[in-house]
Amino acid sequence: MQCMRFISKFSARVNNGWLRSMFVHKADARKDAHSNLLSKKETNHLYKIQFHNVKPDCLEVYNDLQVEVQKKLSQDAEYPCEIVGSWNTWYGEQDQAVHLWRYRGGYPALTECLQKLKTNEEYKEFRKERSKMLISRRNQLLLEFSFWNEPLPRKGPNIYEMRTYNLKPGTMIEWGNHWARAISYRQENKEAVSGFFSQIGDLYVVHHLWAYESLQAREETRNSAWMKEGWDVNVFYTVPLIRSMESRIMIPTGGSPLQ
Repeated sequence: MQCMRFISKFSARVNNGWLRSMFVHKADARKDAHSNLLSKKETNHLYKIQFHNVKPDCLEVYNDLQVEVQKKLSQDAEYPCEIVGSWNTWYGEQDQAVHLWRYRGGYPALTECLQKLKTNEEYKEFRKERSKMLISRRNQLLLEFSFWNEPLPRKGPNIYEMRTYNLKPGTMIEWGNHWARAISYRQENKEAVSGFFSQIGDLYVVHHLWAYESLQAREETRNSAWMKEGWDVNVFYTVPLIRSMESRIMIPTGGSPLQ
């Protein structure tokens, strides 16, 4: 009997969420590509995320070298790029570095940077030294979700969680429509940093980036979301869209703007 009452109550909340959603602007997959419907138009930024698996005995030297190069490129007005955040994975894949870059002006800015770096002797020497420290590396090009926060520098100390979702092909619009409402449930403690979806590399991949003071604060913040009416409805509708998911807990490196 209690189970029946719970199901009835939850169904009512789902239905109410569906009724409310009728009055929220939703992207229509039949009108345009999801990259145009879901991304920020006012900034025209392109992002690159790098995953570097580093030899365990080289991680400290690698971090020092990476911070130096990131600082030089970000401060050089000749290069329309900047480092947004740089981390080492604490829980997840070990001895891994994760770097998030912003290209101001989209694909033309990325192309300009690549062309200039080809003739930058100092950068070529850096890549040569870096290659000695790496086991493997991969990257993706990303766009920001229009409804997520801008990834602005923040003071620490914080730990960061990157939750990565591999979605079923064709479900990105539906994911965006649900999260456009759901993100409001996760702003109370300023934990929401930014959200991205892939354009080149592994496709139908979503990265949500969160900041917490500690692992305990993470647990308390995530639990508090379940106390807010509507959060469970978002989970109910978005879980079936996911093929696989991963959580990384990351620690900022010394030169990361996100501390």
